[in-house]
Amino acid sequence: MNENQFDRSIARQLSAEEAARIQAQFFAQVYGWMAAGLSLTGGVALFTASSPAMQQFIFGTRFLFIGLIIAELLIVGFMTARAAQWSRAEVQTAFLAYALLNGLTLSVIFMAYTADSIASTFFVSGATFGVMSLYGYFTKSDLSGWGKILSMAIIGLFIALVVNMFVQSSALSLVASFVGVLLFTALTAYDTQKLKQIAFIGVTEGEEASHKASILGALTLYLDFINLFLFLLRIFGRRR
Repeated sequence: MNENQFDRSIARQLSAEEAARIQAQFFAQVYGWMAAGLSLTGGVALFTASSPAMQQFIFGTRFLFIGLIIAELLIVGFMTARAAQWSRAEVQTAFLAYALLNGLTLSVIFMAYTADSIASTFFVSGATFGVMSLYGYFTKSDLSGWGKILSMAIIGLFIALVVNMFVQSSALSLVASFVGVLLFTALTAYDTQKLKQIAFIGVTEGEEASHKASILGALTLYLDFINLFLFLLRIFGRRR
């Protein structure tokens, strides 16, 4: 029996009202942590972009900027692999540290794009994310079959982006951006539905496990939103 089947079996042992209550409480935590992460990222990015000293510190040397990106990847990797062994406080700290570092690196968009286009793209991203997350939450369709397709699509998109770093093709960049928007729009619905099953982890493993799972869920949706926003910005953003 796989994890989703196990969680569905737990849900069937509960009343519809109890199952809905557990899922609602879990998603309140997920969206709360996601909002906190996005707020921290946005605040740090705005502060960094408005401070010449911070800009010089971060972008004055390529090695520091690359080091920040590597640190972000390491945090996500360790969170995903070791969250079960970490305490609640450690998982919270790792998530907030990632959001802070991401704010430092994403501050570059305020130097590349106009503030108006960033704001409008953020609004469109939020609306798109909200609609697709609601679809993933309320749909009766089973989206689990999307998993392998989306995983392969992510790999293909990553390869295309790496190749374009060398060929510098505007056409390939535009196609990759549209693919990225479609991919992370679909991932938002898929990940939301997947989190509905994870919501019952607190029934079997306790409040600590549920809280850590909600932070990992927030990280997943945070990444979906950030990537959706960045790909939309590549398409619709107006450069300075």
